[in-house]
Amino acid sequence: MIGQIVFLIVLATAIYLFSRNVGRIRRNILLGKDTDRSDRPAERWKTMARVALGQSKMGKRPVAAVMHLFIYVGFVIINIEVLEIVLDGLFGTHRIFSRALGGLYSLFIGSFEILAVLVLTACVVFLARRNLLKLKRFSGMEMKEWPKSDANYILIIEICLMTAFLLMNAADYKLQTLQYNHYIKAGSFPVSSLLTSFLAGQTSTLVAIERACWWFHIVGILAFLNYLPYSKHFHILLAFPNTYYSKLEPKGEFSNMASVTNEVKAMLDPSFVPTAEAPGRFGAKDATDLTWKNLMDAYTCTECGRCTSVCPANITGKLLSPRKIMMDTRDRITEIGKNMDQHGNDHHDNKALLDDYITREELWACTTCNACTEACPVNIDPLNIIVQMRQYIVMEESAAPASLNNMFGNVENNGAPWKYSNADRFNWADK
Repeated sequence: MIGQIVFLIVLATAIYLFSRNVGRIRRNILLGKDTDRSDRPAERWKTMARVALGQSKMGKRPVAAVMHLFIYVGFVIINIEVLEIVLDGLFGTHRIFSRALGGLYSLFIGSFEILAVLVLTACVVFLARRNLLKLKRFSGMEMKEWPKSDANYILIIEICLMTAFLLMNAADYKLQTLQYNHYIKAGSFPVSSLLTSFLAGQTSTLVAIERACWWFHIVGILAFLNYLPYSKHFHILLAFPNTYYSKLEPKGEFSNMASVTNEVKAMLDPSFVPTAEAPGRFGAKDATDLTWKNLMDAYTCTECGRCTSVCPANITGKLLSPRKIMMDTRDRITEIGKNMDQHGNDHHDNKALLDDYITREELWACTTCNACTEACPVNIDPLNIIVQMRQYIVMEESAAPASLNNMFGNVENNGAPWKYSNADRFNWADK
């Protein structure tokens, strides 16, 4: 009974802390401006099923796709086993699903063990790719200190959890074969049964190993659950809503600014009367000037670096990294949220996403080619953030680079980006 009470307290505490942290992230996302992404629901469901559930964009890198599939399927299916562990912990039972499922239970446990081995293999391969092979896309100016350690922590935690799971099953299986106490015969153990020869023969030691691994496994999972909101691994939850609300229009299509569109309409049609709107800011200077979808993108970023690895500006040595744009946006809106918690909603720290996090050199290095949005496995759109920040620089500060200001002047005066007037446009044909 004491064990059940302790487990209930641990479980309730973990759920409370996770809910609180998720609530803060939801609050931070909703600090962004409103944007309507409720149209074409059928198409959005298909996009989510194809990209998030079906992992359709992972296939472009086959090795990573197969290894990621192991972890993804393992995470989803092994959670069924976690449900049994939670119920056993609450009710003090042993393998509560075994009698209800009958022969299917052996199939489930056997499948979980095989998946656990595949997850272990994938984690080891991913660790080797990051730390031994040192793939270029896992490096970069933004992938130092915490982001670099975070990726390794996740893989090491998953290895520990899967190891504890297999050791727990091995000790359980051996106790079952000895018909010890309440360890009834339940389940098939194709992997962990191979480990029994390495375990001690005394039942008291086996029970200690089984109980220790049981507690380590479930407490580790609850701790990992609370680690997610602080980690790039949070994408396992946000990938689904993020792909659902992703942009359905062609990638190259830019949306008009409503306030500017109304002014142009009023110039062309004197009878047009725009609806009165509160004066706002053109473009985005800080994270709160972006839309909630931009901020959801930032929290969904997996930091995989596929966007940066295909960015032509980054490849040619420019400062721009689309991954850094997303990480900076996430860090800035998280900072704003913390300031609100500590100092109140009206607190201003005199910092902004522009210049304090993202430099103008990075923004103007972008070619707007959309390679980053095409490469992202969860449909994140770094280009939209870059364009909004450029709009602020041009329309609020009039601080575009000199070459662009010349082009703007030529368009205004000559109707073309070149310095020649309309009357001289066909002079070349006379020569």
